[in-house]
Amino acid sequence: MAKWMKSGWLMMLFAVALVVGACSPKETVQPVPEDKVPNAVTEDYPSGDLAPLDNRVKVVIAEDGAASGAGFYIAKEKGYFEDYNIEVEFAQFANSDDMLPALAAGEVDIAGGVSTASFFNAIAQGIDVKIIADKGHNVPGKSYFTFVIGNHMVDEIKEYSDFKGKKIAVSSRNSIDGYIYEEMLKHAGLTEDDVEFVLMGDFGSMLGAINGETIDAALNIEPLIAQGVDQGFHVRFGDATDYAPESQIAMVLGSPQFMSEEQDISLRFMSAYLKGVRDYNDAFIKDIGKDEVVEIMTKHTALKDPELWDKVNVTGLDPDGKMFIDDIKKQYDTYKANGAIRGDVDLNKAIDTSITEKAVETIGEYER
Repeated sequence: MAKWMKSGWLMMLFAVALVVGACSPKETVQPVPEDKVPNAVTEDYPSGDLAPLDNRVKVVIAEDGAASGAGFYIAKEKGYFEDYNIEVEFAQFANSDDMLPALAAGEVDIAGGVSTASFFNAIAQGIDVKIIADKGHNVPGKSYFTFVIGNHMVDEIKEYSDFKGKKIAVSSRNSIDGYIYEEMLKHAGLTEDDVEFVLMGDFGSMLGAINGETIDAALNIEPLIAQGVDQGFHVRFGDATDYAPESQIAMVLGSPQFMSEEQDISLRFMSAYLKGVRDYNDAFIKDIGKDEVVEIMTKHTALKDPELWDKVNVTGLDPDGKMFIDDIKKQYDTYKANGAIRGDVDLNKAIDTSITEKAVETIGEYER
């Protein structure tokens, strides 16, 4: 009897709990906000995957006309952003360091940047930007950012160790440029005391300097490398992947608002961007649709001669947006060891690939 009464009380308490629980605000089914866009994937939408945004949105991209922005340019010209009801606007900046304050303030949503000590210092001082996807790396044996030597040095520099005593131009210190320079010296078995470092901020100026024999070698970038070879100023020497095989040269950066508060938009933006990058890989690796991609690249970059696109070593862009994260950390450690970093950066927070990974889940992995 007592056992029955105990069970009966428990049943009553359970029933009361159900009634109270049903009235609890925590379990009340909330209506779906009208502005919430469904993220179910279906081929019925113009994009072939996600629904377009209900309201048209403008995304501002800070760019400098570099070839590494191929994914942005192709996605725009081929209508991949348009499929999601996204309008993109390019804002011109001289360099990635100038982009950071605008990015942090939300004046631009996306930027392309390279790692520098000043970039990490800005993050250390509270500028909250996210490193979200690949925007440039060297392809083994076909580096787009690598050393050249003047024609007057062809008979003197045969091995990396032959750089000893030579004048080497690099565009900046405590940056990806200085990092690759230091990696080359280590590979050559040399120290900075063994060579003459020449700071030359403008890649274009290196062409005249090396042709005039005021420098012997330079760390230069495409398309200037191909143009210099074409004009007989210099020749490529080795390949940067000989000593820096997995260097993350450029990165896609996102504003904090864009990444955390506007995920319906950022997911669609990244999906469109990766589709553009995949067309770029199809063109330059698989030779599919190359004429169309070259036409887009000549429109948006400084390299206007379509024939030169057959001579340049093109920027490596991962079709799934993957970065060499260990190398980003190694670059940061190098700048810190050089005393160029003030404060500390939590790279686990600064590097956020979640939207990129979600975009790959949405559009599927690229068939390499």
